[in-house]
Amino acid sequence: MNGRFWARHAWTGALESAVLIEVSAGRISSLSAGSVPGDAVVLDGLVIPGLANAHSHAFHRALRGAAQVGSGTFWTWRDTMYRVAAALTPDAYLSLARAVYAEMALAGITCVGEFHYLHHAPGGVAYDDPNAMGEALIEAAAQAGIRITLLDACYLSSGFGAAPDETQLRFSDGSADAWAERVSGLKQGGHARVGAAVHSVRAVPADQIGTVAAWAAERDAPIHAHLSEQPAENEACLAAHGVTPTRLLTDHGVLGPRATAVHATHLTTDDIALLGSSGTTVCMCPTTERDLADGIGPARDVQAAGSPLTLGSDSQAVIDLFEEARAMELNERLGTRRRGHWTADALLRAATADGHASLGWPEAGRLEAGALADFVTVSLDSVRTAGPLHGAETAVFAATAADVTDVVVGGRVIVQHGTHQLVPDVAGALNQALA
Repeated sequence: MNGRFWARHAWTGALESAVLIEVSAGRISSLSAGSVPGDAVVLDGLVIPGLANAHSHAFHRALRGAAQVGSGTFWTWRDTMYRVAAALTPDAYLSLARAVYAEMALAGITCVGEFHYLHHAPGGVAYDDPNAMGEALIEAAAQAGIRITLLDACYLSSGFGAAPDETQLRFSDGSADAWAERVSGLKQGGHARVGAAVHSVRAVPADQIGTVAAWAAERDAPIHAHLSEQPAENEACLAAHGVTPTRLLTDHGVLGPRATAVHATHLTTDDIALLGSSGTTVCMCPTTERDLADGIGPARDVQAAGSPLTLGSDSQAVIDLFEEARAMELNERLGTRRRGHWTADALLRAATADGHASLGWPEAGRLEAGALADFVTVSLDSVRTAGPLHGAETAVFAATAADVTDVVVGGRVIVQHGTHQLVPDVAGALNQALA
């Protein structure tokens, strides 16, 4: 789409004012600071690139408010999550994901990486369209007006050498070859790209991980994997294979510049070196990791070793990339009792350019000529952001998702003055879907 937008302030890597953003064929054709609005759409706040949610499980949104209380661990939470998964159909998932992605749009998220493993009908029976559930997610993103990378996850076992349980039969294709055949039928579109995922080293037998890695490599597609989220996973992997999960993924060709390790919470020094030296991205999901009592991952150390960092909402306990960004810094402060591990600019890059790159959209996440015209306005006159503008610091350390007023994707206005233009009543859509 074409258009002209005037930003009172814009973050282009540095703070600029009175910026005219011209859009042609869905991309930014030019930016001019010190301009007058003229006939352009006025974005009265701080304009930043669209946010990339690098790790999402859309159906987990059904657990918000119901799974945050009580005692237990990740594993007891997982039992509750499985009960939700067992109830979903393609139509129900389309309705739920459409509402969840609309909520993301309201939060300034213009691209989501959906880590998708709920593939089949109960009992593991394939739908008439084997990709009915994945296609529902792609359609949901279209209806919500955002981009999606469907990270189709191979999930074959309930643990090392163990068959899937009753709920997990919905996740399994039986073999990595069957997974690859099914995933090859997924259709990409203007708003959608397809990548691969190894759910985890406990869910994909070691001798089949390479098939997933090869599928992604042949297509130059992103590949993601849950990694060392729990100490129990590390212990079981060492018992089964004599190596850590990171080494196992390395040995089977997963790690590299197209790869993203999600969580990476419990790593050895050698694990950190393997991730960094391979250029593997690490996706941190702080609000989920603290909700599930998983621990604080070594984000500072993996970045120092060479791994780019990205951010994800994961379980949807919170959908707010500003909160994820500052939580990464604040978690590090708690762990080290020292402040200032990342600048606000660096945290915002993790939520924008680096997040998009990890999802296979390297042309997004920046305000510059040639980039996709995906950008977001953050209000500067809410009770949270009122006061002097401090550039990226105001967005990262003061704003919340509630401060997003306008969202543009490919030059198309998706959110205007806080109202979603395609799903006008997002709360109502969520209530209807969750009912």
